[in-house]
Amino acid sequence: PTPRHGKPVEINAYWYNALKVMEMLAPIASAEGEDFAALAQKVKESFLKAFYMPQKGYLKDVLSGTCADEQIRCNQVWVLSMSFTMLPHEWEVKVMKTLREHLLTPCGLRTLSPKDSQYHGFYGGSQMKRDMAYHQGTTWVFPLGAYCRAYLRIFGKDGIAQVKEQLSNISAMLEEGCAGQLPEIYDGDAPKKGKGCYAQAWSVGEILRAYEMLEQMENDL
Repeated sequence: PTPRHGKPVEINAYWYNALKVMEMLAPIASAEGEDFAALAQKVKESFLKAFYMPQKGYLKDVLSGTCADEQIRCNQVWVLSMSFTMLPHEWEVKVMKTLREHLLTPCGLRTLSPKDSQYHGFYGGSQMKRDMAYHQGTTWVFPLGAYCRAYLRIFGKDGIAQVKEQLSNISAMLEEGCAGQLPEIYDGDAPKKGKGCYAQAWSVGEILRAYEMLEQMENDL
């Protein structure tokens, strides 16, 4: 129901990050890192030219030559949360603003902007209706971890209060479904009750990573 043919934005983010990691690790293996560095730079230049839309302030989701390219989706959050990132700071701020205005909910990130004509704000009903909503507006918990880490990386200590406020919703989420766990998804519209898997490992893991980064930054103050 939600094909992403083309060149997905997050795969390019992972690829660039992997190249930079290889560049960093090469000397440990008594190898040269220049080739990795050169390829990473080429990837970065191509990515900035192909994906970022200055007039819109966010990143294309895929490069497919269809209307799907410019849909506002949560996959671009991983461009901001990697250890090695490609965007200039001012572009990162604009992408973060788009994520906050279109996709952020108290429980996670929507998979599609509510302003999109293909948006489905309710996850329920028949299998077909659920499939059509699953990646078309449904709120997913696990991208919230990347959002919080990206926010801290971009804004530093100035972002701590905002992230702590966002994560304050987690306590209530831990008490529903399966105590001490986080669910897979919520509705895109007014997310109030967890749905899907009621104890989702990647939801818990990504939120723990956000808390870890938050604690490290607070300890460094």
